[in-house]
Parts: sequence; structure tokens; C-alpha cells
Amino acid sequence: MKITVETTIAAPMDLVWQTWTTPEDIKQWNAASDDWHTTQARVDLRVGGSFCSRMEAKDGSVGFDFEGIYTNIVPHRLIECTFGDRSLQVAFIDGPQGVTVRETFDAEEVFSEEQQRAGWQAILDNFARHVLSKHGT
Repeated sequence: MKITVETTIAAPMDLVWQTWTTPEDIKQWNAASDDWHTTQARVDLRVGGSFCSRMEAKDGSVGFDFEGIYTNIVPHRLIECTFGDRSLQVAFIDGPQGVTVRETFDAEEVFSEEQQRAGWQAILDNFARHVLSKHGT
């Protein structure tokens, strides 16, 4: 099953793309809730390149690496990757209201569809807020 989440950000495409693909920015926005954070991020943005974000509970009780391999990159339009046996597509769509970022990913079997959708949407909402703070809006 595929799950899709999206947000539209009133900011220029260059800024949205840069914020999505820069490790220092990723550490600022990549968390689903205030009690989590990303302590490390690595991006080798090329087909066959890898990425890794170390996500940890702020109390130190648990953490994991979200990592994978880029399979397709169209600058300012599309990033596709695999992580484990799952895939993710991130579309960047320029429109009159700004840039829509749409993530479509393979669901996993541990958490419900609703939990997965809520978690990924929360991270995407954090991303949008971070972009807007950089854009000055």
C-alpha cells in the first residue's frame, strides 16, 4: 500500500529544494514531534548516492537511522529513493500558491496507516515551517 502526504509552501523552488537536501537544514526540521530530533544527517544527492538521518528521542531512550539510496533525481522536480525494501517518491511541484511537496511512500506493517500518515505529515509540516522561517514569512 502507498501513502501520500503533501504540503504547499509559499517560497521559491530553489529554497525549498535546498532546505530538503541540505544536512544542516534536515537536522532542523526532521522530527514528527517536539520530543524527537535529528542529531546527524548525511546527503549524497546523486543516483546511487546514499542518505542517512539519525533520529532520536530527546530523552535518549531510543533512536534509529532513516537511511537509503537515491534511485532517481530530477533537480527541483523529483527525488526517488529506496530505504530497506520500501520506496519513497518526493515530488516538488511549482504552482501559483508556491511549491507543493508531495511524498508517496510504501507503508510498513508495524504502525497503522493513520499513524504513518500522521507522522510523515507532521515531519512535512515541520519542513514547511522551517522553509518559511528561512524565507522570512
